[in-house]
Amino acid sequence: MEETKPPAAFAETPVRKLSPAAERALAEAEARRGAIDAKTAELTGAREINGRGGLEPVRYDDWEVKGIASDF
Repeated sequence: MEETKPPAAFAETPVRKLSPAAERALAEAEARRGAIDAKTAELTGAREINGRGGLEPVRYDDWEVKGIASDF
């Protein structure tokens, strides 16, 4: 089987400089993800069978999962 190479247009994607606001937003999002992961690791207990992933929203005030609000 022959190895295929990506088209030249996709070979080197130029890196765009982000604005300071975009860099702050990315840093804040990374901090939120880290906090969610830390809280999940701290509160991980017995695994619920066929339950939703992540924290239980009623018990742990987690009304959003990975930044996406849920209406249940």
